[in-house]
Amino acid sequence: MSASLSAAGTLDPPRPDPAPRPEPLPTRLASLTSLRFFAAFAVFTHHFNGVGPGGGVWHVPALFPYSKIGVHGVTFFFVLSGFLLTWSHKPGGQRKIFYWRRIGRIYPAHLVAMALALFVFYVLGTDRTDVLSLVTSLLLVQTWFPQVVPNLPGNPVTWTLSVELLFYALFPLFIGRLKQLRTRALGLLTLAGLAGMWAVNCLADHYLGDHDAGWVMRHPVVYLPQFFIGVAFAIAMRRGYRLPLRPYAVVLLILAYTVVYTRADEWAGGTVAHQMETTVRPVVAVLSALLIAACVQNEAAGRSRLLTRRSLMLLGASSYAFYLVHQSVNEVIRLYWPGEPDSNVAIVFLVGAFLVSQTLAWLLYRYVEEPAQQWWSKRGPRPRPRQTGGKAVA
Repeated sequence: MSASLSAAGTLDPPRPDPAPRPEPLPTRLASLTSLRFFAAFAVFTHHFNGVGPGGGVWHVPALFPYSKIGVHGVTFFFVLSGFLLTWSHKPGGQRKIFYWRRIGRIYPAHLVAMALALFVFYVLGTDRTDVLSLVTSLLLVQTWFPQVVPNLPGNPVTWTLSVELLFYALFPLFIGRLKQLRTRALGLLTLAGLAGMWAVNCLADHYLGDHDAGWVMRHPVVYLPQFFIGVAFAIAMRRGYRLPLRPYAVVLLILAYTVVYTRADEWAGGTVAHQMETTVRPVVAVLSALLIAACVQNEAAGRSRLLTRRSLMLLGASSYAFYLVHQSVNEVIRLYWPGEPDSNVAIVFLVGAFLVSQTLAWLLYRYVEEPAQQWWSKRGPRPRPRQTGGKAVA
């Protein structure tokens, strides 16, 4: 950024970053819709397989311990939310319209899936809750309260929606200011945020008990850096910045990291494994941002044939509904078809649970999420006409 003297001898304001020569980028990012399915499936596989031998719904040794990385599929969703909202943001958008549309996007499917989860976990199952915990989970503010019962009340997977809501609340307030920052400043803020996330994890592990540390590491504020890296990448790419990466290279990098992360304890000892555990959230956020950027560039170049297939896009479109219902399906299997602690035969049940979850997800998406969102949008506030040359322009 530099300043110069005008003809009148005054100092002109600093010029923004000189943007590299940009290539045209797609406005509809079909490949990112498809990637949502893979992230949701990773979370599903983690929940089905559990965090240790004999855990989960029905443990599949062939997938363990690599399936443990699936829990961080939610990180991809956080990064993607920051990227997509920034990508589609238009200056002058009204905040009340943004908030209205976010409510219509999140709550209808959530409330229907909540009814299923309450029946499965609290009627068929043995979970217990109280009125406060139930209300917080219905409103999606449960992660703000450390004493909810159980730790993940209501539909247990919706703690991530509580995290999303904070970002949605903040996004219209700060996106304009963030777009005014130089790209280098955005990069430094991103690194600082991810370093802060690591520091909070270290401090929570060192000074807090398991319950309090778990609550801290699910707190919405802690996850804001993951959204921010998506915001920063979207702004940089809109300005013309590109990464010399292909999606397959990032996928290979993710697979290599997964192997090292899950085998760190036996390969390098407890100290290294602990450090990898405290850094996994920031690292997966960076890998997610790299994958998103590579896929956007690939789609712009016309090379994204797999991720733009209609079948994958439909799976991606219903991934939110899939995420909402899959743990309820897993719980039914755990209650009524308990398997042997360690058996690769359970892969059949995993596939069956996926198919049932996906069927319910499609019904929820097709008959609740999509029509409710359209109905809600039609009844919301309308954009104010823009004034151009003294005339209102719709």
